[in-house]
Amino acid sequence: MASGLTVRLVQSIHELVGPMRRSGCPIIWVRQEFEPDLSDAFPEMRAKEISTTIRGTDGSQMDAGLGTVPLDAVVIKKRYSAFHRTNLDQIRSELKPSGLILAGINTHACIRTTAIDAYQRDWTVILASDCVDSYDREHYDISMRYMKDKIASIMTNEEILSRLG
Repeated sequence: MASGLTVRLVQSIHELVGPMRRSGCPIIWVRQEFEPDLSDAFPEMRAKEISTTIRGTDGSQMDAGLGTVPLDAVVIKKRYSAFHRTNLDQIRSELKPSGLILAGINTHACIRTTAIDAYQRDWTVILASDCVDSYDREHYDISMRYMKDKIASIMTNEEILSRLG
């Protein structure tokens, strides 16, 4: 069962994606997926036999409430960063976006690492503040302070969408 945090994030992301898509902005979805034997999982997951986001299970699929469409690009990642050993650089090169707007969970791990990797590639990075969160409030706060106005701009959905108009 989805937590209140997840439900809120899915709704906020859906509210951002629709107008972005209608404005012609490319949407790239990133999801995590591991083999059932955990051969491609984090060392901790293998050691503790943590089976989460396993290929072919509901846990590895995009939430239906996000508003995905078949034409959207999808990146499958194995580590925190959406850039680590994925085809995200190739997709970005083909789509030629002017920057990246990041949304998702967990801010202190996946979002932060992806934002840093995008920044190191000289991309403009925006964190959609309504669309990022963590299960760990302390690390979320530290990560947002660390990234703010250094690695990324932090904007609400309303602020992002007002720039589109």
